[in-house]
Amino acid sequence: MFDITDVIKTINKKKTYEAPIELETFSSRLGDFPITKKAPVNLTVENQEDAALLVSGTVELTMEIPCDRCLEPVPTDFSFQIDKKLKLVDGEAIDEEMEETDYLIGFEMDVDKLIYAEILVNWPMKVLCKDDCKGICKVCGMNLNAGTCKCDTFVPDPRMAAIQDIFKNFKEV
Repeated sequence: MFDITDVIKTINKKKTYEAPIELETFSSRLGDFPITKKAPVNLTVENQEDAALLVSGTVELTMEIPCDRCLEPVPTDFSFQIDKKLKLVDGEAIDEEMEETDYLIGFEMDVDKLIYAEILVNWPMKVLCKDDCKGICKVCGMNLNAGTCKCDTFVPDPRMAAIQDIFKNFKEV
């Protein structure tokens, strides 16, 4: 957290802050993901004519996310720009895009909460350890990238279920 009182109170003031990322893990409904590499964030906060507060900076970090097919941890790089425009009303900064600015408490900015929200927006749709990942066996759970298992992976065609029932009836007699 750092104090931005002097920027909010001074017209056309611009200041750059270097803030460390204190998050060790990213926790969401998807699970807990360790942050393995992170660089301090340089945030520029600018008061524009006492009407708006611009917050900008670059975030770079690496997080371990399980592969969507085999569940092995994959180092995933996140590199994104923070570009927020907050409206200044009576010396208070309001984010018009979001209902609540939980990263701004009074005149203090919580960098971790700001980054948390940006990670959610930039979360990858699919994470794979490699493009041709074979995944895990549906029967025994073995990682098929490490080798093959002896499981019967034959999945019958569901359209043939009626015919299979007929054959089962003849077998039982």
